[in-house]
Order: sequence, then C-alpha cells, then structure tokens
Amino acid sequence: MTQDPGALAALFEVLSAAEADRVTGLYAPLAEAVRELLDATIRTEVDDDVVTQARTTIEAVTEMLRQRTRPVGVSYRVDGRPLPLGNAVVGACNPIAPPLVVRHEGDGRCWAEFELGSAYEGPPSLVHGGVSALILDHMLGEAASEGLSKPRFTGTITVRYLRGTPLGSLRCEAWIDRKEGVKVFARGNISDANGVTVESEGVFIEPAWARDGQ
Repeated sequence: MTQDPGALAALFEVLSAAEADRVTGLYAPLAEAVRELLDATIRTEVDDDVVTQARTTIEAVTEMLRQRTRPVGVSYRVDGRPLPLGNAVVGACNPIAPPLVVRHEGDGRCWAEFELGSAYEGPPSLVHGGVSALILDHMLGEAASEGLSKPRFTGTITVRYLRGTPLGSLRCEAWIDRKEGVKVFARGNISDANGVTVESEGVFIEPAWARDGQ
C-alpha cells in the first residue's frame, strides 16, 4: 500500500524546539501521574467509599482535560523529525507507554532499559506476551529506520518466547542484520538480569513514495 507523502505530512504538527520542550515539560508529568494512577487502580484494596470518591474525582478530571483536545492521529515534528509523544512504547505523554528511552549507537544498534509494572502483566508476575511483542516491534523499527529518520515500516515480525519475562527491570536491544533493496532485516531481544527472555526478527519495508526516483 502506498501513502501520499503530502497526506502523511498533514498528520504532523510542526513545532519549534522551544515549543516542543514546553509541550513535553507540561504534558509528560501529567502522563507520569496517570501511570501511577493506573498502577494504584490495579493494586488498590481500599474501602468501597474511597473507590466511589476516587471514581467521581477521576471522572471530573477526565471531563476537565477533554475541554480541548487535538485530533486523533495528529502527532508532532521538530526539526524535520517525528516527536512521538503519543506513541504506545516511547511516548512520554502517553500514560500506557512505559515509556522507553531509546539510545542509538553508530553501528545501527539501539537499546533501552526500562521498568514494566502491574499494567503490563499477563500471567501472574510476568509480562504479557503481547506487550513483549509490542516493545520488540518498536525497537526493531527504531533500528531499521535508523532512529526514525527513514520511513521503514513493519512487513513481518517473528517473536520467540524463550521463558517468562518477569515484571520489573528489563533491557531491550535491536540491530540491523542486513539490507536487501528496499527491505531491512532487523533482530532484537528482551532480557532480564538472568539473560534473554524473548527474541525477535523482522522485515521492514521502505514505502514506494520514500524511494529515490519516486
């Protein structure tokens, strides 16, 4: 499927570096507070009246925040690069994102160290397999797209679960394995203190509109 680059550009709001810092500085702490709320909501055992009071307060805050919202699907660009504040893996302003802070090295590798708590649980005390796949899809994409600087999108991805991934401190690494024409082959894994728990490999495709001569 091809994507008109003009239509793609319309999905981005261009921010100056100063405005990007302001937006991040304002909304990222709000998202962090909601992450704490998610964890508290999952684990709380408070009395009925406290739950009722909390729910009423949360509903009021939700209505307050909905007084002005940006359209669904619109994100930001700064200095020609995406600023994925709402991304489900790295979005600093997305409460469901851990969020990962991805570090890139000069040889096409990237890595992130992060914490996954109760909101990401599948089997008791273990990370949900779909969450592991989500993180690996993003990290392989980060590597394949050279830090989101080139439009290369997931074609296929394979995930192998070697053992349960425990909630808590984790590390994810990804790297480019090879390139063949418009395809980039990437590999990666998630590990805990005892070694690798999940492995993945994927094929990432450069769309027709982004290729030279298109």
